[in-house]
Amino acid sequence: MADPLVSVIVPVYNGEKYLAEAIDSILCQTYLSFEIIVVDDGSTDDTAKVAKQFPSVRYFNQGHLGQGVARNRAVREAKGNYFAFLDADDLWVKEKLALQMDYLTSHLEIDLVFGHVKQFYSAELKKAAPPANEILPGIIPSSMVIRREAFFKAGWFEETKKLTDFATWYAYSVEVGLKAFVLKDVVTFRRIHKTNVGILERHHRKDYVLLLKEHLDRGRNVRGNG
Repeated sequence: MADPLVSVIVPVYNGEKYLAEAIDSILCQTYLSFEIIVVDDGSTDDTAKVAKQFPSVRYFNQGHLGQGVARNRAVREAKGNYFAFLDADDLWVKEKLALQMDYLTSHLEIDLVFGHVKQFYSAELKKAAPPANEILPGIIPSSMVIRREAFFKAGWFEETKKLTDFATWYAYSVEVGLKAFVLKDVVTFRRIHKTNVGILERHHRKDYVLLLKEHLDRGRNVRGNG
């Protein structure tokens, strides 16, 4: 029996500097049954040229509408029964999909699986920052694999807030009762660099406060109606 197909979703905005390395880390996976979907969020650099150098990549372009819209576009195009996500500036260890798919296929009660993440500084920050060798539980998109049907139980990614599309989705996943597990293995290398979305979109950080308030309000409403 063939291994289940994993749709690997890569949203990117002006990612020409790191995108090829990210795609290479997917192509080097020991788990071989996957497709790669890159959605370009209106880049103004050579992101499209980089993506199109890889014949196996399914490339889509949109206006600069945000990561949430890009991820949702990729989900609509996805053919796999499992979804994995990789931000264009992050990298996977070569066993990433194999480890997570092995866990999911042998633990049918689990809906989504994360792993640990090792942070590292990009070359331009090395002189200005301390060593980024932290290993942390990776509750981030680049660390997640999820069953297709489980994803839709939590719904689509938020499209109106710049920074909290994944955080909002994950909060909903908890509220609807999806079961997650975090592997002890390092599965992702998270790159810290000058153009991280969180740095570029500082003025949207109030979205995190709104997200927390909405999550708490929903929890109070559920308890009040229980």
